Amino acid sequence: MLHSRLRPLPRRNAVPSAPSAPTPEFENEDLELDESPEDLFSAFIAHLFPDDAPPFHGDPGQHLLYSSPRYGDLNIMVPSYPGSGNPSEETVAPQPKGDESINQVDAGRKLFAHFLWSAGMVVAEGVEMADEPGSEGTEARDIWAVEGESVLELGAGAALPSVVCALAKASKVVITDHPSSPAFCGAIAHNIEHNLSRTPAKGNISMQPHEWGVLDDTFSTQHKGTFSRIIAADCFWMRSQHENIARTMQWFLSPGGKVWVVAGFHTGRATVAGFFNTALDNGFVIERIFERDLVGKLEDGSEIRRDWVPSREGEGVENKTRWCVVAVLKRKEE
Repeated sequence: MLHSRLRPLPRRNAVPSAPSAPTPEFENEDLELDESPEDLFSAFIAHLFPDDAPPFHGDPGQHLLYSSPRYGDLNIMVPSYPGSGNPSEETVAPQPKGDESINQVDAGRKLFAHFLWSAGMVVAEGVEMADEPGSEGTEARDIWAVEGESVLELGAGAALPSVVCALAKASKVVITDHPSSPAFCGAIAHNIEHNLSRTPAKGNISMQPHEWGVLDDTFSTQHKGTFSRIIAADCFWMRSQHENIARTMQWFLSPGGKVWVVAGFHTGRATVAGFFNTALDNGFVIERIFERDLVGKLEDGSEIRRDWVPSREGEGVENKTRWCVVAVLKRKEE
């Protein structure tokens, strides 16, 4: 089971008076100094109530242990949003502000980077399976193999998929998130340093602020058409950004490259379906698409799947977080 890979580590740096993180659907909770019974209970919620499996995990600044059968235990720090008072935060160079300046704290909170999302775990698991010895000729290798590939992650947050791609011998990995994202307040740097510092993979991974649809900056102009794999995991809850993220995908994708789209339905199935319509309008075709159960497995340990549909009659809110859609996009002319 995917969620069983995670368990919370003791919280050494959290400040009890810090404001709690906003969540899309769940009631906020205050941070605590040490690992608590609530932490332990939350790690098993998906086992006890499978139809209520959470789409995201962790609290701002918390460290989660991600158990990888391929690479061992990875210590993943969840981003702390600006203003949380977390002493582990690193200073981030402020982004230039125009006449219409925004509150960077509020912007960071609205990005929901301060969680580890289940969609990112789906990508990480797939990449691990494709890198297993003996996986040649398997569907996992066909979909998820990254050895020798150049990888770009969009809206990365904690960047678990990028860390795993680096370990799986991708030739280059670039982690991106919005310039105001709390992920640049120390979490990404920690997750790179802590998990890759003693491996050759560290030299192949970097982080870069990027705003979707803004393609005239130095990073964009220098990297047009250079990434053979693009990761977009749970990046689609803002309908107003669908056009921008599709344009960013087209801009950075190399000839013959593929885009991995993974999304839960916690923000609405119609929202996710809307992105696919936008992608088709922007020159993509869907090479492969299916829905995956995030909780259950078949007796042989393989995934439980069903066909993707843009609307599912009779689907209730009680199990909408149990499923996600997995899709592989490529350019129409290819």
